[in-house]
Amino acid sequence: MSADITTITRAEEATPAEDFAKAGPPPGMRRRRVRAATLLTPLGSLGAAIGAWYAVSYLLLSPARRFLVPPPQQVLTVSFLDWTHLEPMLQALWLTAQVALVGLLIASVLGVTVAVLMSRARWLERSLYPYAVILQTVPILAIVPLIGLWFGFGFTSRVIVCVLIALFPMIANTLFGIQSVDRAHHDLFTLQRANRWDRLRKLELPAALPSVFTGLRTSSGLSVIGAIVGDMFFKQGEPGIGTLLDVYRSRLQSEDLFAAIILASLFGVAVFALFTLVARLAVGSWHASADRP
Repeated sequence: MSADITTITRAEEATPAEDFAKAGPPPGMRRRRVRAATLLTPLGSLGAAIGAWYAVSYLLLSPARRFLVPPPQQVLTVSFLDWTHLEPMLQALWLTAQVALVGLLIASVLGVTVAVLMSRARWLERSLYPYAVILQTVPILAIVPLIGLWFGFGFTSRVIVCVLIALFPMIANTLFGIQSVDRAHHDLFTLQRANRWDRLRKLELPAALPSVFTGLRTSSGLSVIGAIVGDMFFKQGEPGIGTLLDVYRSRLQSEDLFAAIILASLFGVAVFALFTLVARLAVGSWHASADRP
């Protein structure tokens, strides 16, 4: 009998440690691990990319052909650390940023408006949605010359290119969010005799907010691409970063070409990260996407 009591006592003494092991680390430690993984994973992939860059420059290319892929330290010293090379890139990037942000703003407002109108009437959706799909599938390079002929070759045409590229994700995601509202919530508003405006303002648009921001993040990257494409084709006025990319390519300025590509890529990543942060702040903790690390 005493042996049984001793065994039970030992089991009870071991229970807290076993429970702690089963429960895993505390929430604070888990959050620190997630943050560390979030930071270390991109750094690891960046290191791998730089290593592959060095391998291509020094192992695959002969010294006579190394100008095709100059090593990273050469791009750093020739382009990034020389203000005479870096200044025109930053000025061009600023112009491209203005075009991309204006185009994204117009595409966002227009896309949400069109999606709301299509959600109000089925015949509007059947009438407008096919044209939105066509707008997404038509190669933008095929209609860029027409845009230049109709609207000139300056800032306005570049913005129009951004709008055409970034519009469809806003329409598709907003319409999906509005149409995905739980039917039980609609029934509750019907019981309260809510009109269509109150239903849209208090139920459908708040419920569609995560989808709207998903479209906004997608459109932000596409808007940057549209601004660069517009720079390459509409070269009147101040040069954008796309204009400089075309100039550096034609002159075989490989270091400046790689530096301009890196700057354009960093700008696209920054815009995407900005709208990801805005989405988390706007959605808050009520949606499942807010729980993702």
